[in-house]
Amino acid sequence: MPDKPAPDTNLFKAMEIFVTLIETGQMTAAARLVGITQSAASQHIANLENAYNTTLIDRSSRPLKPTQTGELMFRHATRVLNAVADLATDLRHKGPHPISRLRVGMLASIATTLSVPLVRLAKDQFGVGDMTLHAGQSGDHETLLRTKQADMVISSNPFYDMDGLERHAVLQEAFLLVLPSDYAGPTDRLEEILAHLPLVRFADTTGIGRQTEQHLRRLKLKVPRVIQADRSSMVTSCVAQGLGFTLLTPSLLIDGFVEQMPLRILPLPVAGLSRRITVVAREKELGQLPMELARAAKQTMVDTIERHMGEIGKQAVSELAEG
Repeated sequence: MPDKPAPDTNLFKAMEIFVTLIETGQMTAAARLVGITQSAASQHIANLENAYNTTLIDRSSRPLKPTQTGELMFRHATRVLNAVADLATDLRHKGPHPISRLRVGMLASIATTLSVPLVRLAKDQFGVGDMTLHAGQSGDHETLLRTKQADMVISSNPFYDMDGLERHAVLQEAFLLVLPSDYAGPTDRLEEILAHLPLVRFADTTGIGRQTEQHLRRLKLKVPRVIQADRSSMVTSCVAQGLGFTLLTPSLLIDGFVEQMPLRILPLPVAGLSRRITVVAREKELGQLPMELARAAKQTMVDTIERHMGEIGKQAVSELAEG
């Protein structure tokens, strides 16, 4: 067994793929997150095992799990990758353009709204040269942060269970009742609406879907008919076509209004359901950029929501719009 495998970029890449594989438990998911094919990811793992003459993955288990030596490799590889990321951070804070590259994950529902203003702010005010934007759900953001594939995320999850992060509030928004435009039934109680229309909501695999389901369970509401989807545009399009009703926040409704979907928006009959959107970044790596991006995101979202939804949208986000 060689004492010192060649410290080339392929070895670092193999470590990155290995750590991502352990985080996800799936070769397909790991390959997708690092932007390569599954066969290429498998080859990198095999090369890493050959370099250390050991077996790192128990390939008989589902999800895939590390062997005993794989656990040791995971701990050391994580430290190595963190050190490489720290080196890159230190280097990019030198010279006339302190942040040369920025990778941002955003909620898919607000990505279209925020992409242009945030790119402009990063380039014009902070001299960022290269930017990579990822759109997805909060679960995707966790993986991006843990595997250091994103410098910051704009997410509905503040990731309080993760150390070494700074957080900047964007806004808090209340859920609203969203009905087909021609719905003429009762609107005062969710039980009565459920008697007329199925519930269309985010899937259980998403944070919004789980939050909605938990809230309905707290209210002891039985939901006999459910249509699930994992994108806000899919949810709103089903409602616009009269297939059901839904509970969504103003930011989740933006795309539907931009596409001029026929929707009827009312305050939610039961209070207490809301979500926060937060900028989460690795602590002290990006100076004032995360805070300024949070401010710009807040202003852009508030302006967009008020423009498309008027007073009901303004009231739904007023709690943090002034903070």
